[in-house]
Parts: sequence; structure tokens; C-alpha cells
Amino acid sequence: MNKKAILLAATTAGAAFALPTAAQAQDVLPGEGFVGVQAGVHDLDVGDIEDDFAIDLNSGSTIAGVFAGYDMPLGPGAFVGAEANYTFGFGAIDNEYGIAGRLGTRLPGGAKLYARGGYQQVDFDLSEIFDIDDESFFDGVDDSDGDYILGLGADFPLGGSLVRVNLDTVGFDTVRATAGVGFKF
Repeated sequence: MNKKAILLAATTAGAAFALPTAAQAQDVLPGEGFVGVQAGVHDLDVGDIEDDFAIDLNSGSTIAGVFAGYDMPLGPGAFVGAEANYTFGFGAIDNEYGIAGRLGTRLPGGAKLYARGGYQQVDFDLSEIFDIDDESFFDGVDDSDGDYILGLGADFPLGGSLVRVNLDTVGFDTVRATAGVGFKF
């Protein structure tokens, strides 16, 4: 079992153990919490670099991880919230994590449409991007970067759970699309 699989299993287990405690908070706070798993694709969009230097880079990555957050009502149909995420990459991205604020509307059937913005830290797998087998080639090279994340999303209720989709950009340099399932409390 590789280290990414172990970390994903540990993170998922941690979220599962946190769920009962978070569910008890529902009696104290007026909003709605959520926790779940997600997967998607994060494209680093390095086409200009490829064109300028006539090279072929592996700039996309499948990602999978967890998310958790809380929304508070602002009035009839409106809400504000915050969420955190952590994902592992299986390609150009080793892992990424971030936090974002959410502002949106709740539709009559319970679906939520929202815009979000915050900060996302991305750790790259340079040996995968440049297709170099010797990982020591990049020793001493800073392989991480952080920037603001902006996006749109929707959560759809399914009993006590939810299905979600998000489309984000990190610094208007990348495109990140995810879908997930989770539990509301």
C-alpha cells in the first residue's frame, strides 16, 4: 500500500470519527454542517509553457480526498459558510489543501447554489510533470505553491446526505473540477 493510499484512508477514517461529535453541535448552532469525500481532476493548464519551450508536460492530475464545512442561514433562502478540503493527487499533484468561504442560496427543494473563495495550497509532483524517473533530480526545489481559489458549486440533498459538484480555479491559472458525496448534520 503506497503512502498516498495510507494517508487517504487515515484522513477518511478521521472524518468518520469526527462526524458523531459534529452531529452533536447541531443542537447548539443554527446552521448545517457537512462532511464527505470527493474526486475530480485538477488541470494545471501549462499549455503556454509547452508551446514556448516545445516540450510536452504532464499537467493534469486525478484528485481524491475529503471536505468538511458549515453553513449559517442569512435570511430566507440565503446562507454563508466555510469549508476545508484535503485531496491527494495521482499525477502532476501530490496533494492539496485549502479553506474557502461560501455565499449562496438555498432553493425550495433544499439544493444549494453557491460561490466560494479562499486559499488553496498545491504540492506538485515535479518528476511526474517533467516525466523524469529520478525524483532526486528535484531535491531542493520548492514544489509547492499557494494562491486564492474561486469557484462555483452546488449541493443537492439526498435524504440526510448530499451530492455535490464544484468548478474552481486557483489563481486563474488552473481548472479544478470535483464531485462528491457527503453527510449533513
